Amino acid sequence: MENISDSELWSRIVMFGEAARKWRQKFLGLLPEVARRELWRVHGFESVFVFAFKVGGVSEKQVRMVLGLEQRFIETPRLHNLLVKGVVSVNKLARVASVATVENQEMLANQVQLLSQSAVETFVRDVRSESTVLRAQKVALENNSHIVQEFELAPELVERLNNLKRKGVDVSELLTEFLDKREDEIAQVKTDLVETSAPSGRYIPARIKRIIAREYGTKCAIPHCSKPSNEIHHTARYSMIRNHNPNFLAPLCRQHHEIAHSVDVKYQECRK
Repeated sequence: MENISDSELWSRIVMFGEAARKWRQKFLGLLPEVARRELWRVHGFESVFVFAFKVGGVSEKQVRMVLGLEQRFIETPRLHNLLVKGVVSVNKLARVASVATVENQEMLANQVQLLSQSAVETFVRDVRSESTVLRAQKVALENNSHIVQEFELAPELVERLNNLKRKGVDVSELLTEFLDKREDEIAQVKTDLVETSAPSGRYIPARIKRIIAREYGTKCAIPHCSKPSNEIHHTARYSMIRNHNPNFLAPLCRQHHEIAHSVDVKYQECRK
């Protein structure tokens, strides 16, 4: 062992670690059946928790999580199957358990197999947010009211708007005109860029990045996501169109960028 290089040692560690992780998932998936048959008792262990620890090095917390998920997924067989077969990690399945339904189980099963754990957490928050928005919209319609998005304005700006209002200026109309003008200007710049830009490599030109930043700001373009945008996503596959049309670009956080590509992967699989 002392004679192998650092790179070879690291390669072995990564390889064996990945193998251990996969077999640990398989082991955890078998525990619900071990508990149901009480095999731990047959083989002389005090409990399923002692069995899991001594045989598989699994903590009591992990065992309780697996047994709880197995019960939680009884009505969602697609997710139940992933658990008992050890296809994906228990931690990922635990993240989606709170939003899992008979209707969305297929979608969730696909996503937990494609996404990293952090992206799964973001995806679950999106599912919750969508549900919350729909409920809020329903309540608003029932109450004949409006959903108001709260935001802060600088005191000086508030005072200027109040002065205009006192003078009889329709502030809502004024702000609408401003926003419409801004959108028109951005649209015109994007049109000019499309007409004047020559085909380029994968690097997105700075002038295109600037107009995307002007349109979307510094946050992820996904509604209700407040994370900084650190990836520019091609909503039309770059490999197909071979250009950086700003009409088909959107700044995303790392997790939503991963989610976007997971959806693209499923689309391509469906076309095969």
